[in-house]
Amino acid sequence: MKSSGMDSSARLEKRGTGLRVAVIVARFNGEVTERLLEGALTRLTMLGVDQPGVLVEHVPGAFELPLAAKVAAQSGHFDAVVALGCVIRGETDHYIYVCETAAHGLLRASLDTNIPVAFGVLTVDTERQALARAEIDLATNKGAEAADVAVDMVHRLRRLRG
Repeated sequence: MKSSGMDSSARLEKRGTGLRVAVIVARFNGEVTERLLEGALTRLTMLGVDQPGVLVEHVPGAFELPLAAKVAAQSGHFDAVVALGCVIRGETDHYIYVCETAAHGLLRASLDTNIPVAFGVLTVDTERQALARAEIDLATNKGAEAADVAVDMVHRLRRLRG
């Protein structure tokens, strides 16, 4: 697997057994986001997160991800949230506003709730770039990487909280 910046000791402690994870997926650019979802679900299973502990919820687009992620995080039902989306640059400034809103909103959801919200939103120039980052191969699938981050952060925050 391609390294996502975590050392091997961190990988060993990323057990998902008993964790509850909400996966919020944008429907816009669905061919890409469904591949991200497949990668995230496969990785969560590999990490030991049981299927009943995973809730998948679809929202219209990346702009809607922050609110859904925050509601899931505030619910008390989840240890982490994985947000998946894809924004492809177009001919207008719309791309910039959606990307910034998604990034800031997801960060705020995490900071406001103290629940890890993993950023699995692709912000790319072309559909080809998006598809390359959503390959079924888990070494390059950014949905799988976001699932890794979510589980890893649960354990790190638990350690920090004592």
